[in-house]
Amino acid sequence: MSKSYIQQLIREGEHQKQDFKFAVNDARKIARSLVAFANTDGGKLLIGVKDNGVIAGVRSEEEIHMIEAASQLYSKPNVPYNVTEWNIGGKMVLEVDVEPGDQKPYYAPTEERKWLVYLRVKDQNRLANKVILKVWQKKRDKSGIYFTYSKNEKFLLNYLEEHPAISFSKLCRLTKMRRFEAEELLANLIVLNVLEPDFSSTKTIMYKLKVIPKE
Repeated sequence: MSKSYIQQLIREGEHQKQDFKFAVNDARKIARSLVAFANTDGGKLLIGVKDNGVIAGVRSEEEIHMIEAASQLYSKPNVPYNVTEWNIGGKMVLEVDVEPGDQKPYYAPTEERKWLVYLRVKDQNRLANKVILKVWQKKRDKSGIYFTYSKNEKFLLNYLEEHPAISFSKLCRLTKMRRFEAEELLANLIVLNVLEPDFSSTKTIMYKLKVIPKE
């Protein structure tokens, strides 16, 4: 059962909820994957699997301790996870499951020890920005949000009626808003389900009108 189960996961490839790691030799890098899953939709790491899907197997028990270090030392708050060991043809594969977190945002450090927030977007870990952080903050705040339909909101919505998306820097440039004002505007409209972030660009997070599916 274990062989067919793991092979099915590998056939899926890397995607929004799955990442392959050939080896665990840097707990900080693993922490970025853990927090990215926790900050998004959850997911699983397959340790001992190359990017091309070849099963290489983990090299030592030390890799299990590295995963623990990633969760306990290099994630803030700590990211809960479950690990399952699979023996596939004499090679050990570790399946590390991470649930969507309930204490967002989760942070992980860079090599320069700067703590940042990561998201899982398709098969990549991407940095979150201040708009996304404000969205989480507002969703936790039970008092609701204060929103006014000013000229800036009107301009943005009219602009998005004619254009597919807008970047944060372009919004600031066109409206002359200060950065914190633009962050507040975008976060409010995302919480209200009017806008949604668009991660299709590899360079920056864009913002577009949210399409509500018809029932």
